[in-house]
Amino acid sequence: MPSLSALVLPFVDAAVMVTALIALTRAAGLRSFSKMSGYDFAITVAMGSVLASVVVTKSTGALVGIASLGALFVVQLVLSRLRVGSEQAAAVMDNAPLLIMEGREIFDDNLRAAKMTRSDLMAKLREANVLQLDAVRAVVFEQTGDVSVLHGDDEVDGPLLEGVQRTT
Repeated sequence: MPSLSALVLPFVDAAVMVTALIALTRAAGLRSFSKMSGYDFAITVAMGSVLASVVVTKSTGALVGIASLGALFVVQLVLSRLRVGSEQAAAVMDNAPLLIMEGREIFDDNLRAAKMTRSDLMAKLREANVLQLDAVRAVVFEQTGDVSVLHGDDEVDGPLLEGVQRTT
């Protein structure tokens, strides 16, 4: 049977780590947990892993955990600044969004490049409340892995598809 201190310590570590995470997020800004790029997602997962390792293991102390979170925030900040400040860096770090469907036409090569099936596509259309394929204007596989479904009666404004790769 674990001692009382062994049962209390995870609560203390969790409180310390969550407080540190909140403070670091407030200092770094709202983008900290965005999913605007692939590396954002990877860093968010890594932050969760650091927090969990401090709470669950005795070998990783809260100070090491806080330092690790700080390092991840710094790395994300540097990468974000590089991405915003340099088109070349952005091109290296970001995948281009990919056009999966335009009108009723499904681009099978792009679907394969996105590692999606037609069933996946239909599921995304249903999630977006598409009731008629004729209402679909465009389906884009975003650089984050999300799928955007543009549908309705109006045509899509050109700037909305700016930078979207039409063919693989």
